Amino acid sequence: MPKKPSAGNTRPRALLEKIYKTAKTIRVFESEGIKLYRRGLIRGYFHPYLGQEAIATGACTALKEGDYIASTHRGHGHCIAQGAEIKKMVAELLQKKTGYCKGYGGSMHIADIAKGNLGANGIVGAGTPLGVGAALASQIRGSDAVTVTFTSDGASNNGTFLEGLNLAAIWNLNFILVIENNQYAVSTTIEESTRETELYKRGESLGVPSRRVDGNDPLAVYDAIEDCAKLCREGKGPFLIEAVTYRHTGHHVNDPGSYMPDEKKKYYAERDPVNRARQYLLDMTDLTEAQIAAFDAEIEQEFADAVTFAEASGEVSVEEFKEFLETY
Repeated sequence: MPKKPSAGNTRPRALLEKIYKTAKTIRVFESEGIKLYRRGLIRGYFHPYLGQEAIATGACTALKEGDYIASTHRGHGHCIAQGAEIKKMVAELLQKKTGYCKGYGGSMHIADIAKGNLGANGIVGAGTPLGVGAALASQIRGSDAVTVTFTSDGASNNGTFLEGLNLAAIWNLNFILVIENNQYAVSTTIEESTRETELYKRGESLGVPSRRVDGNDPLAVYDAIEDCAKLCREGKGPFLIEAVTYRHTGHHVNDPGSYMPDEKKKYYAERDPVNRARQYLLDMTDLTEAQIAAFDAEIEQEFADAVTFAEASGEVSVEEFKEFLETY
């Protein structure tokens, strides 16, 4: 018999299903995407989001239609969590004209404006002022839309971090800045780059309500964003959230991550975000292992179909590229 959830320890099944399926989709996308890179099908770098799935999943699940996100160079997870089409993402990675940006953007520049995704960004820290601008635009329009910008521990040392957050504070914007603290700026440890390693305190210095959460727990992230978004819509923004996590790999697909201590990798592997999302399903719903396995099979098939779609798509012709350059 399936294990029944205990009273007082439940969440809606639909919410838990969405969280698990989103986190698992990100995991499959990144794992299989690395294989495509190894086959030489992806040009340029590929920065896996492996190990950080709980942050994008929890945050975007807590948002409403009409809200916005701004992403980073490590942006596939954000894009997926915000509702992107997998086939168009794979096509973009493979430089196909059926991709989100017709193949011009590639891995680090996927955007989906229709879904409120203002785009990934290859410039470290550039998403913060972009997100503040979107939040200001919403305020000017009289909209209660909330903008979430994902940034990194490394980017928190950039001037745009404090400048952008300070503007959001003095203008009382519906803005949530999420620091994905994976503890490395490429290979530089957080301890080597700042004396104060509890990064949420930077928001407190600007009068911005700030908190630190477990970035490997999708429900902890969901609860934090849901709470902050609600307060934003009541005119009490902005907010800063530091989500502490640890990536499974090096900075990019060709970085072996040899600087990452084995004991830390083991610690965070035991707190794997996808496994935790799966365990929530088992603990809080009547879903069985077989049913969850069926979810996994559907997700894997979706990615396989996306690869087939992308490989069958054409690339932008020289003539189309010249026309693009003349237009922009």
